[in-house]
Amino acid sequence: MFPVFFGSALKDEGVEEFMEALDLYTCQKEALDILSGIVFKKTFHKQKHLTHLKVTGGTLHVKDVISESKVDELRIYTGQGYQSVQSASTGDIVACLGLDELPIGFTFGNQKQTQQNILKPFMSYQILLPDDIEKSKAIEQILSIGKEDPSLQFEYNQQLGILSVKIMGEIQLDTLQNLILERYGFLIHYDEGRITYLETILDKVEGVGHFEPLRHYAEVHILLEPLERGKGLVFENQCQRNTLPLNFQNLVLTHMQEIQHLGVLTGSPITDMKLTLVTGKSHLKHTEGGDFREATYRAIRQGLKKTKSLLLEPYYEFEMIVENHISSKIIYDLDTFHSDYQISYEQDLTIIKGKAPVRYLMTYQKDFLSLTKGNGKLFYQMVGYFECHDQEKIIQEIDYNSEEDALFPTGSIFCKQGAGFYVPYDEVENYMHLPYVYQKNKPRPVTKNYKVDDKELEEIFIRTYGPIKRRLSKEMNRKIEKQVEEKKTILPECLLVDGYNIIFSWDELNELAKTNLDHARHRLIDILNNYQGYRKCLLIVVFDAYKIKKNIGSIEKNDNIYVVYTKEAQTADNYIEKVTHDLSQKYRVYVATSDALEQIIVSSRGAMRISAREFELLVKETHLHEIEEFQRKNKQMKNYLLEDLKKN
Repeated sequence: MFPVFFGSALKDEGVEEFMEALDLYTCQKEALDILSGIVFKKTFHKQKHLTHLKVTGGTLHVKDVISESKVDELRIYTGQGYQSVQSASTGDIVACLGLDELPIGFTFGNQKQTQQNILKPFMSYQILLPDDIEKSKAIEQILSIGKEDPSLQFEYNQQLGILSVKIMGEIQLDTLQNLILERYGFLIHYDEGRITYLETILDKVEGVGHFEPLRHYAEVHILLEPLERGKGLVFENQCQRNTLPLNFQNLVLTHMQEIQHLGVLTGSPITDMKLTLVTGKSHLKHTEGGDFREATYRAIRQGLKKTKSLLLEPYYEFEMIVENHISSKIIYDLDTFHSDYQISYEQDLTIIKGKAPVRYLMTYQKDFLSLTKGNGKLFYQMVGYFECHDQEKIIQEIDYNSEEDALFPTGSIFCKQGAGFYVPYDEVENYMHLPYVYQKNKPRPVTKNYKVDDKELEEIFIRTYGPIKRRLSKEMNRKIEKQVEEKKTILPECLLVDGYNIIFSWDELNELAKTNLDHARHRLIDILNNYQGYRKCLLIVVFDAYKIKKNIGSIEKNDNIYVVYTKEAQTADNYIEKVTHDLSQKYRVYVATSDALEQIIVSSRGAMRISAREFELLVKETHLHEIEEFQRKNKQMKNYLLEDLKKN
C-alpha cells in the first residue's frame, strides 16, 4: 500500500495534514554510534563539485577523512544560499567539498549499503569536440559530469584520444549537449553511435600475472569460470594463508573489483564469470603496494587470452500485435533478426512474443509502422545480454588488437640479471614461480645429470678453444667495471610520511586520536621506528603545525627516524613537496599519504606514492616478518645452548 496525499506547498494547502500523517506513520531511527552516512547526490556550483550526503551516525567534522578523501568544507544549504559549518551531526544533510571521488550511493561507517537500480546503457556514442577549444581541458570538464549522474558512463581512450559516452536514448544525448553548452560554453556533437557489447568465456582457465621489474615483486593466479547469463561478475578467495599473507590477499580482491576489466575479442567489458584468487606470492623486501595491482590485472587478461571467449550483445523482449494478413511479413523480418519468438492468435489478430537483438529492433519501429499502416502495436524492453550470432563479422569490424593495448597488457614482467623483461601471455607458464592450482603444468624437458670432474671439463675446453688465458681481456674488464658502476647507481630508499594523514586514515590511530592526539602521534612514531629498523631506509615523518602561532618549526631525531614539525603558515604538504625535490637526486623517494593533491605533486617531483591503506599493509607485513625472524633466531640460540650444555 502506498499512502497518497494531495496538496500545494505554494498555497499552503494540505501541508499540515501531510506533516501530521508523516509523524503518525513514521518512527525515529536509532542514532548510530560511529560516524556513518550515505552520499545521495552530486551537483556543480560556481565551478566546484559538491558531494551531498546525509549523516546517519556520529559527527562529521571539517578535515575528517572518508575513504582516503578529506572533507575540505561543510555547507548547509537553504535554497540557493548556504552556511559554512565546522561539523554536522546525526540527521544533518550537508554538501561537502573535497569528496569528489566518492560516488553516488557510497556509504560509510555502520550505514548499510543500499542496492541501486541503475539501468545499464547499451548504446555508445563518440563525442566530437569543436576545433577551436582546448581539448584536454574540455575532456576533463565532460568527464566530471559523470560524477553527478551515474546513468552517464563516459570512457576516454588516451591512446586514440577518443571520448565516448554510454546512454539509454536520444533524450539523454540532447540533455548532455545542452548541459555542456550552458555550463562550459561549447557545443558538442555525436557520431552515429554503436551497440555496447560484453564478453564472457566458455571454459574454466587459470590466469597468471607476474610483475617483477627491479626491486618489485608480485605473482597472482586467478581462476576464471563461466556463469549463467545475467549473473555478472562474482569474486571469491580460495588462497591459503600460508601461501600469501592475508593482507595481500585482501589487496588482490580489491584490485579484482576496482576497475572494469576488458575482454580480448573487442575490448568490451567482461561479464558472467566467477573470478577466484587461488594462490599468489610476495617478496619479503621488494613487494610494493602497486605490484599486486599490476599482477592482478595481468592475470585476468592472461586467462582470457588462454581460453575461448564469447561475444554477447543486448536483447530486447518484445510483443507485437498485428493483423493476420500481414503477420507473414513481420515473421520474415524477425527471422532475419535471429529472433526467438512464439505466435498466438486472437480472432483477426496475431500476437508475437519473443526476444531479438537490440541492433535490429532499435531502428525497426518506423518499418513496423509502415508495414502495419499504423494499426500494429509494438512493445519492447531491455531483457539482458545473450550470444551474438555473427560474432566473427563484428570482431572484424571493431578490429581490436589485445596485444597492442598498452593500458591492459596480456603478458607479464619478469626479472633477469637486474632488469625487467616482457613475456607474452602464451609463454608466462614457462617463467612463473608458482605451479598451477587447477590445471597441470606442461611437461618440461628433462635433462640427465652427468657427473664430470673439473679436469675433464678443462681438457674439453682446451681442445675446443685452445689454452686457457688466465688474464682477463680489456673488454671483459670494461664489462665488469660497468656492472660495478651500475650496482653503485642503485640509490638508497627514503620514506616521507604525512603524519596526521596516516593517523586519521588508520583505524587504530584514529580511535586513539579521538581521546588523545599526542598518544596517537607517539604511537605512530613507535611503529615507524620498528619499520625503519627492518627496512633500513631514511625515514622522515612530518607533522602539520602551521596553525600554531609563532611556531618556528623543528626537526628532531627519535631513535632511527627524523620527526619534523612544520613552522607557522607551512603545511605538511608544502614541506614534503620541497624535501621531495631536494632528496630525489640522492634517494629513491617514497611518500606515504592519501591526500590526492599531494600524491599528484610528489609524483611530478619524481617520487613514488604509497596510499595510507597500502602503507598500513606493508607495515603489518613487516611486523609479521620481524616476529618470524625473532622466533627463528630464538630457536637457533636455544639449539646452540643445548649443544653447548651437552658438550660441557
